[in-house]
Amino acid sequence: MELSSLAPNKGAKKNRKRVGRGNASGYGRTSARGEKGQKARSGGKVAPRFEGGQMPLYRRIPNIGFKSKKQVYGTNDYALVKCSDLEVLDNDTVVDMELLYKMGFKCSLKQQAGFKLLGNGELTKKLTVRVNAITKTALEKVQKAGGTVELL
Repeated sequence: MELSSLAPNKGAKKNRKRVGRGNASGYGRTSARGEKGQKARSGGKVAPRFEGGQMPLYRRIPNIGFKSKKQVYGTNDYALVKCSDLEVLDNDTVVDMELLYKMGFKCSLKQQAGFKLLGNGELTKKLTVRVNAITKTALEKVQKAGGTVELL
């Protein structure tokens, strides 16, 4: 066997259909496009969503649900942090967004308004907490431990 003798299997390759080359070819005159109509014209295409003038599907189905821009872009959606998560820190630590990011908490500022401290768990460390929002119980726990809270 030599490279020059390689060829595809019989019937594997077909010649392309050459339309518009006279009636004797079998594909002359209308060139296999049928008679008249939009699809017989050059450049005549029908959009995939077009249903022949019938009310299209995307207008027949109902619009369900609504989310305000405020909700979507995060004026009332926070990344949540529990008091028990801050227990691993040392006394007199300043808890801000950078420290929370380093601790592994995620906050997408395009979709969320920032960090909110929740009162879940115990807090015994004296901390300075700088967050965007805080619950009443979390505020009480931070102040009871001797810390301070600054809202951003």
